[in-house]
Amino acid sequence: MSQTLFDNIWDQHVVKSISEGLDVVYIDQHFIHEVTSPQAFDGLKKRGVSVFRPEKCLATADHNVPTINQKDPIKDPESATQVASLEKNCKEFGIELYGMGHENQGIVHIIGPDLGITQPGMTIVCGDSHTSTHGAFGTLAFGIGTTQVEQVLASQSLVLNRPKTMKIEVNGTLKPGVTAKDVILYIISKLGTEGATGYFVEYAGEVFRNFSMDERMTVCNMSIEMGARGGMVGIDQTTIDYVTSRTEISNEKIESWLKLNSSEDARFDKQIIFDAKDISPMVTCGTAPDTGINLNAKIGSSKHLSEKALAYMQFDSTELISDQKIDYVFIGSCTNGRIEDLRAVAKMVEGKTKAEHVNVWVVPGSMKVRAQAIEEELDKIFIKSGFEFREPGCSACLAMNDDKIPSGSLCVSTSNRNFEGRQGPGARTILASPLTAAASAITGKVTDPTTMMEPA
Repeated sequence: MSQTLFDNIWDQHVVKSISEGLDVVYIDQHFIHEVTSPQAFDGLKKRGVSVFRPEKCLATADHNVPTINQKDPIKDPESATQVASLEKNCKEFGIELYGMGHENQGIVHIIGPDLGITQPGMTIVCGDSHTSTHGAFGTLAFGIGTTQVEQVLASQSLVLNRPKTMKIEVNGTLKPGVTAKDVILYIISKLGTEGATGYFVEYAGEVFRNFSMDERMTVCNMSIEMGARGGMVGIDQTTIDYVTSRTEISNEKIESWLKLNSSEDARFDKQIIFDAKDISPMVTCGTAPDTGINLNAKIGSSKHLSEKALAYMQFDSTELISDQKIDYVFIGSCTNGRIEDLRAVAKMVEGKTKAEHVNVWVVPGSMKVRAQAIEEELDKIFIKSGFEFREPGCSACLAMNDDKIPSGSLCVSTSNRNFEGRQGPGARTILASPLTAAASAITGKVTDPTTMMEPA
């Protein structure tokens, strides 16, 4: 029977079909952080319910943690309370926690893959929308609300409506300087923030096959920015090599993973094809992720840019995006806080110094990523270039901690959302790739990285 990767995994995890399109689905792995879990744990306590399978849950502190002097007590009272509550709840319910100071602590969507916990064929949830990151491994991974967090804690299952399936192909060869972040920003700019609503997306084609796992995670991470329930990439040797480098897997298990892939004649509810040659380095110019434009374009060229967003960003639609002077650069987040991202930035800025008026924060996505960066002496490159090399956390992606962009300041960010106030009240955000962020940090304005790259 012609089946998609999504169909194969979903069908294997159906505990019970309630009605057509509505199933009870078993969850293999539940990731937890400090923001969306307190109410869920409180619900269990009120009902006198224990965690059904604590060994299938893993917690970490990431959203509220500071990225400087993490050994010191958290200064913000609300952040301190949330982190303390997570520690207390995990201890009470027997859930493993990678808390402050733990060698495995980091952003929840980064530590799973890094530690070999995320594996093909799994169903993975977390009370965080960017759980879609794990789909890069050929998993069904998606964010859930606090009520659903409680449901999974209590039963290791969820009642779910079966999404439709969408296949997005990008074929051909990418131009120099075009990264995974540019590819997903391009796709979102074409589909809009609601273009994939109701769908689970499978990314296929030459471009995604040639991507590393880090690159695939960047793409899957931002799937929800076009409304998708999640995103996924087929399981291949790249997937297997990544997982087996982190944990021991039997040949039988690997063979079972490969059988999950979409058949050649698999039927999707919708299919979209893009040509790699049409994609250039991209940045956003508004207050939604679908306002992506190439770096040589005028700001007003975005078909999704509203007058309200233009006013908030304090831009002139007739100006080039590359003429915009910036104040901050943030390199990190669950979108681009992995080791390959840091390597790319270091290569771009080595021997150069940041613009004097720009503040640059480099925030690794986990303690493991940070340790690897230090081992490779990337930290020395960053510091010599005038960048701040910080400790792991969500940081300025969402300003739920000390790392806030000041009101009115313009930040080139490698994160996933550019909503009004996302990086701090009044902060203005331009989403970009690590290469574009690095180039912009050096010049002090929004910069096409290809202008600073050596000819191939």
